[in-house]
Amino acid sequence: MSTAYDSTLCVEKLRAALGLHGITLPSLRVELPTFTATYEPPAVLIALGNCNTATAHRLAAALREAAEQ
Repeated sequence: MSTAYDSTLCVEKLRAALGLHGITLPSLRVELPTFTATYEPPAVLIALGNCNTATAHRLAAALREAAEQ
C-alpha cells in the first residue's frame, strides 16, 4: 500500500524526470481523495493535471524518443 510519503516521493521523481526534458505539469500532484477510497488493491492516484499544447507536444516527443532507445 502506498503511503503519503511514497506518493509524494513518486510525484517529485516524476516532476524531476519531466524537468530533464523541459516539461512542467503545473497541476502534477497526489490525488488526495484516493487516501480515503476503497480501491482494491489499495492504491494512490497521481493527478497529472492539465497542460497546454506546447507542453503536450514536448511530452509526446520525450516519450517517442525514450521508446526509440
